[in-house]
Amino acid sequence: MNKPLRRISIFCGLLILALLVRTNWLQYVQAGELSTRKENRRVQIAQYATERGNIIVEGNPITGSAVTDGSDYKYKRTYIDGPLWSPVTGYASQAFGATQLESLEDQILTGNDDRLFFDRTIGMFTGEKKQGGNVVTTLNAAAQKAAFDKLGDKKGAVAAIDPRTGAILALVSTPSYDPSSFAGNSKADEKNWVELKDSEDKKLVNRALRETYPPGSTFKVVTAAAALENGVVKDINEPTDTTEPYILPGTKTPMVNHASGCEKASLMRALEVSCNSVFANMGDKVGRDNMVKTAEKFGFNDDKIDVPVRAFASVYDKKMSPDGNAQSAIGQFNTAATPLQMAMVTAAIANDGKLMKPYMVDQLTAPNLDVIEKHDPQEMSRPVSGENAKKIQEMMVNVVDKGTGGNAKIKGTVVGGKTGTAQHGEGNKKRPYAWFISYAENPDGTSPVAVAVVIEDSEASRDDITGGGLAAPVAKAVMEAVLKSSKG
Repeated sequence: MNKPLRRISIFCGLLILALLVRTNWLQYVQAGELSTRKENRRVQIAQYATERGNIIVEGNPITGSAVTDGSDYKYKRTYIDGPLWSPVTGYASQAFGATQLESLEDQILTGNDDRLFFDRTIGMFTGEKKQGGNVVTTLNAAAQKAAFDKLGDKKGAVAAIDPRTGAILALVSTPSYDPSSFAGNSKADEKNWVELKDSEDKKLVNRALRETYPPGSTFKVVTAAAALENGVVKDINEPTDTTEPYILPGTKTPMVNHASGCEKASLMRALEVSCNSVFANMGDKVGRDNMVKTAEKFGFNDDKIDVPVRAFASVYDKKMSPDGNAQSAIGQFNTAATPLQMAMVTAAIANDGKLMKPYMVDQLTAPNLDVIEKHDPQEMSRPVSGENAKKIQEMMVNVVDKGTGGNAKIKGTVVGGKTGTAQHGEGNKKRPYAWFISYAENPDGTSPVAVAVVIEDSEASRDDITGGGLAAPVAKAVMEAVLKSSKG
């Protein structure tokens, strides 16, 4: 072979080698990246070529699939009572992607999860079409509906937990939206999406998990736990050394009370009528660092609370001054919490000091309903001893029986609670947030439910009247629904 031909042969050989390397690189190294790119319509077409599995509540699907007209996406997602369940399901849209359970459990719902490989293989031989698996939730349908109906047209959220396991029983955010309205990729779907996205009411925001609020006086149960755990208070019925007026440490500013008789009030009396001065004083005596430690045991400052949807981190400031710590001890200043977080606080107290990790997926099942993954309840922390938890329970029951939480009373049932109204806006000029946290007991002394309610657009201004008047009836309805279903 002459020299020019040899060079051409070598060059052609190098081109073929480069082509082989490139092909193998695309098929084996970049395959994963390319298959998940938004521009790859084949992946999306395949994703909507079969019916998705369902999200299940108490044995009943709250989702479905429908044939799409005039689209290369064969199926689109449908929802049963979409506005009721969207804080749980999230959405799956052909045009706008997926969120929450629809996104996190997408591989199961589409049938692409590796654990469904056997089902897919059998289907190839039997000719059965590909099916998605199911996501079985922990939700209580009656509690969810009670929360949704009671909130009505108010802006707010509810989180309810089984203190014994951490199972989420209700998760509501209002105003809500119907995920079916933009599940396709038509012009109508786009119009509905734009209206929701630009809504001043922030309907797409899950207020129960992904909105933080100053918790107001509901945070006083955390301060009570810190005071008891750190030995600042030993007897909840003994007078404290709180002065009237109480001056914030390092300042000349008095702490405002909206209740009378707070001077030297015991912890029991102070929680009953919600004395700001007593709990600000307790927070200062406990000290910022110990307050932070107690708050973090309840879940504050943790940005990895996954249920499996990740909740926003609730905050107790680690660097504030003593006067800021005193204000934070009554749930104001820089303190911020999600409704889920305050439900966790209540659940830990109701469960004798043991905080269980919250979760809302009980199990994942194959299309033939075989269980492929089952959740086991996990202890998260022990923020308060059993003895001190009992003392706080006694104080919270007293709030409902004799104090500001009377609207949460349930005949024949022990109920503990705490009201709260958190001021917000510059100079506290905006409407306050109404809060209520509570738990209800079974006859055997265990608590089947712990609830946190927040309402954004409250009309009242006086501390705790709003929480007791607006939020407590919502919590009561949820507790009654859970108690009734547990008996049935």
